[in-house]
Amino acid sequence: MNATSQSRSGGIFYFPFSDCHRVDTAVLLFCFTNTLKAMTTLSPRNQEQAYYKASRRPEIVFQDDAQYISLPGAGDPSENTFAEKIQALYSTAYAIKYIFRARGRDFKVPKLECLWWFDQQKFRITSMAEAPLLIPRSEWAYRLLLRMPPFVTEDEMMTAIEIVHFRKQLPEARNIRFFEQEGGSFVQVLHTGPFEEEHITLRTLEAFIQSKQLQLIGTHHEIYLSDFRRTAPGKLRTILRERIA
Repeated sequence: MNATSQSRSGGIFYFPFSDCHRVDTAVLLFCFTNTLKAMTTLSPRNQEQAYYKASRRPEIVFQDDAQYISLPGAGDPSENTFAEKIQALYSTAYAIKYIFRARGRDFKVPKLECLWWFDQQKFRITSMAEAPLLIPRSEWAYRLLLRMPPFVTEDEMMTAIEIVHFRKQLPEARNIRFFEQEGGSFVQVLHTGPFEEEHITLRTLEAFIQSKQLQLIGTHHEIYLSDFRRTAPGKLRTILRERIA
């Protein structure tokens, strides 16, 4: 939403765990064995193509159960804390990836996602399109997400967290939690353009929701399909998704 526009367009990026082949001796030994030649790559994006697709026109979709590693937070996403959380989350995801690569079960680390919400008792705003314009960024709460394949468990996540905390000295890694989202029906739309213009697309989505007399439940969900580091603001692609009853 607009609450994240400055941070995302202003240089806050994720930092892949590019040197995680050094994180653990046992992992290192396994990673370079001949068994990796026969290894298949399992991608959540290949397995769940619909999850990462959306039309420029609002639509109702059904999504299956999903699991993630997640990192909650609150406050202005332009602050350093937000960038540190993204770094810790991606570092942990890559550590998990290399743990499973050592077992011959590699997977691709997916796109960043985030759930956004605010105190509805404090800000009695009913329009989803107006919320990012009227609520200060410092008042938003969020949960950063990276989707994990179904074979990843909380045990591997905890192992990866210890690796990242010890090797990378990233204190935010200790706050990462396993997060599960129940499947169900959602309404969604693809936003193309700068983050600060998401409210325009949200107005279209809001009109669709009202025309279908849909009831929103849960938090606002964004999936960032574009690489913030290499994509011009006008070409950024973001899925805006809302759970419906």
